[in-house]
Amino acid sequence: MQLRNDVLVRLKFNSDGLVPAIAQDATSGAVLMLAWQDAEALARTLETGRATYWSRSRQEYWVKGETSGHAQAVRSVHIDCDGDAVLLRVDQTGAACHTGTPTCFFTELSAEDLA
Repeated sequence: MQLRNDVLVRLKFNSDGLVPAIAQDATSGAVLMLAWQDAEALARTLETGRATYWSRSRQEYWVKGETSGHAQAVRSVHIDCDGDAVLLRVDQTGAACHTGTPTCFFTELSAEDLA
C-alpha cells in the first residue's frame, strides 16, 4: 500500500519525512492531539481506517489505541491548502492524550504568561 504520486507531491514532508497530523473529534469538533505521519503511516491510516502515526521517540509506527484501548476510528482525512499538515476527523474511544485527559490541549496560555 502506498499513496499515489499525485497525492505525495501535494504533501510537504519535513527533513525527517514527516508531516504534522492533527486529530479532531468528528462529532464535537474538539482538537484532540497532534502527532506525526510519514507517507507509510498515512497510507496505513487510509487503508485500515485506524489512525496510524510515526513515533519519533520510539522510531516505530503506532496505531492509536492498540495498547491503551483509546482508539481513533478515522472518518475522513484532509490535507490543508499548503500541504504541510494533515487533519484526521476521528471517532475517539477513551482519552486522546497519554495523560488520560480527553484532549492534549488542556493547558491554556494568556497574556499573564508573558515575562
